[in-house]
Amino acid sequence: MSELRVPELATLEVEGVTRSSFILRGALATGALYGIGAVAPFVERAFGAATQSDVAILSFALALEQLESAFYSAALKGNGLPANAKKVVTEIAGHEAQHVQALTQTVQGLGGNPPPAAKPKVSGNVLKTAAALEELGVSAYNGAAVNIKSGDLLQVAGAIVQVEARHAAAVRQLSGQDPAPNAFDKALTQAQATAAAKAFGGP
Repeated sequence: MSELRVPELATLEVEGVTRSSFILRGALATGALYGIGAVAPFVERAFGAATQSDVAILSFALALEQLESAFYSAALKGNGLPANAKKVVTEIAGHEAQHVQALTQTVQGLGGNPPPAAKPKVSGNVLKTAAALEELGVSAYNGAAVNIKSGDLLQVAGAIVQVEARHAAAVRQLSGQDPAPNAFDKALTQAQATAAAKAFGGP
């Protein structure tokens, strides 16, 4: 097996048999192996391969937010979080809980069934895992957003992804990394994204 570019993402687990959980598992695996830049085109292709409703895309976003929220809850209860990071992580955890609530209400309002909440295991460097998870979230939202038909729902996704990017910068800085190392986020080509999707059984 190839060396993992983002091994922190490989420590996160997602259960469930829904399409949203399948795509989220694929996004985590793709990001771990190919890098965060692989996630947006992977997600875009996963939703663009067949006609998808906005509720399906929002269910995926909700599954992602549930994973993030559960991760931070577990991190705050554990012993792997540096003392100087607890205030920021507590604030981020509150944001993620609000995202979960808002997306749950939206999915239910559209007649959908929210996916079961994730229960991730927290291990390794918590802040580096948090940074990788937040960056995956930004990339995943960017990949899914192009398939959202409703302007109102696209605005909701846009309002969330901006905050996710700020989270990523904050936890990167706390972990000793450059908060914004690049002027542009790199992405794979469509052909590379297709290959990444096929490597994980994607559609």
